[in-house]
Amino acid sequence: MPAKRQNTGKNPSNRDTYIEGSGSVVSEKISDTLKKNYMPYAMSVIISRAIPEIDGFKPSHRKILYMMYRKGLLSPEKERSKSANIVGEVMKLNPHGDQSIYETMVRMTRGNESLLHPYIDSKGNFGKQYSSKMRFAAHRYTEAKLEKICNELFRDIDSDTVDFVPNYDNTMTEPVLLPVTFPSVLVNSNTGIAVSMASNVCPFNLKEVCETAIALIKNPKHDIFSTLKGPDFPGGGLILQDEEELRKIYSTGRGSVKIRSRYRYDKSSNCIEITEIPYTTTIEAITEKIVELVKQGKIREVSYIRDETDINGLKITIDLKRGTDPEKLMKKLYKLTPLQDSYACNFNILINGTPCVMGVGEILSNWTAFREECIRRRTAYNLGKSREKLHLLEGLSKILLDIDRAVKIIRETEKEAEVVPNLMDSFGIDEIQAEYVAEIKLRNINRQYILRKIQETEKLREDISSMEEILGSDEKIRKIIIKELKDVIKNYSQPRKSLLCEQFEESEENTADDVPDYPVNIFISASGYFKKITPQSLRMSGEYKLKEGDYVSQSFEITNRTEIIFFSDKFQAYKTRASAFDDTKASVIGDYIPAKFSFDEGESVRAMLPTEDYSGYVIFFFENGKVAKIPLKSYETKTNRRKLTKAYSDKSPLMKIIFIREDCDILLKTSGGHAVLFNTALIAPKSTRDSQGVQVVTLRKNAVLSGAETVTYGENVSLEKYRAKSIPSAGRIAKELGDANQLSFD
Repeated sequence: MPAKRQNTGKNPSNRDTYIEGSGSVVSEKISDTLKKNYMPYAMSVIISRAIPEIDGFKPSHRKILYMMYRKGLLSPEKERSKSANIVGEVMKLNPHGDQSIYETMVRMTRGNESLLHPYIDSKGNFGKQYSSKMRFAAHRYTEAKLEKICNELFRDIDSDTVDFVPNYDNTMTEPVLLPVTFPSVLVNSNTGIAVSMASNVCPFNLKEVCETAIALIKNPKHDIFSTLKGPDFPGGGLILQDEEELRKIYSTGRGSVKIRSRYRYDKSSNCIEITEIPYTTTIEAITEKIVELVKQGKIREVSYIRDETDINGLKITIDLKRGTDPEKLMKKLYKLTPLQDSYACNFNILINGTPCVMGVGEILSNWTAFREECIRRRTAYNLGKSREKLHLLEGLSKILLDIDRAVKIIRETEKEAEVVPNLMDSFGIDEIQAEYVAEIKLRNINRQYILRKIQETEKLREDISSMEEILGSDEKIRKIIIKELKDVIKNYSQPRKSLLCEQFEESEENTADDVPDYPVNIFISASGYFKKITPQSLRMSGEYKLKEGDYVSQSFEITNRTEIIFFSDKFQAYKTRASAFDDTKASVIGDYIPAKFSFDEGESVRAMLPTEDYSGYVIFFFENGKVAKIPLKSYETKTNRRKLTKAYSDKSPLMKIIFIREDCDILLKTSGGHAVLFNTALIAPKSTRDSQGVQVVTLRKNAVLSGAETVTYGENVSLEKYRAKSIPSAGRIAKELGDANQLSFD
């Protein structure tokens, strides 16, 4: 039975007070529970927290900037305020805690170097975006105020340009958007992770963005790539310019940009100094990776690396060994370390509360529409104010006809409440005009003051006429937007920090020649453990260590630069080089291949195949009696792809894989006790990797192919009478074949 409310007659919040229905169990579908509880949370994260809006800000950013604006921190005369005071003010709009507010504020400061155009002028230690160890000081130690560029964020915000809504406790209002006069959404980077979606907007140069916006307003078919050359990151670096990829980003809002570190070589000290790194990485990530490569023996030219970042800026110094070519080393480091990295773009922007992934052109089009509405609202607001003022001055101009009579009326009126009605009757003006006249100070009742006020009437009529024309013409509104954008370019533009690198192909250069080459022995076990052992180490090694029940399934003698293909049981192939593995000893279990290459769940290794020139064939034997002959060239790729899907046919279970340099004899065995001898020249090669192959042996009912081996012959042995002349063929060698003991299998 549900508990009933018991009234104690005392404090209603007494512990003995029970709520009716408490303790009862209610059955409900989990889908209904998710709709009621999780969906509102998900929508709140998407709309009110993680995704930026068309003004370029998330709600957390907007609250901080607006409260600093209200605090007067945009005024040039205003001194910086303690960050703790600012955080306290922001909590009136954002009750989530001072630390989260302060961390958001830090990212917008000049000192943190996260934004191309910082919004907050800072004093004190605000950390650095490019270092995970350089943490910012507590808010009680730092000071801040708004940067000059924030004038463009709050221009005319008090002229009804944007909507305001109540804060969480209804004690004040805050803007829904900021009336930004330039496309800040593309100028400063913004990253957010919501529920089931994310946003990652890369920064662009302010001048290029504004020029592109102007060009699109004038001509919607403008080629964006001609004015917007590419992203521009606060940390600088070199952007490897790929026009096709950039055009894809500009049109779809998705893609990636490759950024490369900048360096200089100090010949006198024989060291490389890294001065700019990709925006997506940190000093610590770079140094740790280089140290790791040196320990693994993959980088042998580096003698020492140190972080020399100081008040003058970022610097990583790499000391080189004698005789090292710095350019050659940097190409290797670009390939193996975060000194070259990619920025994944995902231009997901909230438009009227709806998340939309848009290209640059669509974003600028939506921003232009938003800005047009701001100007239209501002003009309508100013028009209303001007009309009100003109109405008052028109009433004042009637007083000019007889000032003395107006004074006499006011003086002779016995009751104060009758002053306004008497002025209305005497001069034919309305109540608002009469109130205005009655409130004029005695010192201003002179002809000079009244004439000066009336002179404003003509100017007001001109302004009203101009504003009415603006409201009636979209073209005039666009001209205002263009003028404002040109002013922003004039006042705030700065040279690009990220330089564009045309030699895009350099980043794809193969660094195989830099890898040391020496003989190695490679082994793979049945369960997928791989070892690479030098001949010397192999001779000196003791017991070959394997997991219990495991055994070596394949072994080869190759060199360190040899490419290796691993075939899995999920019809996929994984490519790498022997140099990708560390030299080890026989007493070590080795690398687990499924973990090394991130195999799919349940996927395991079926075969290992080393190759140097991709000559020869891969022969696939399937349980249904079919055999596929695939040229090894079919697995050669121009790029450094590691994973190849559809590496072989999935129509029948794979029984075995054999690699051959040239055609040879193969002996097949069936589960029914029969066998067939054939030469691989009878099978035509297929360039399609997942070819089903041809039927080589005709199987009896319920029989499957159970074995396949290459054949070498003993002396004086002739099996020509048993050789298959064509395929498919029946079992040509019976299990009682007398010469079978003279056959040896590779």
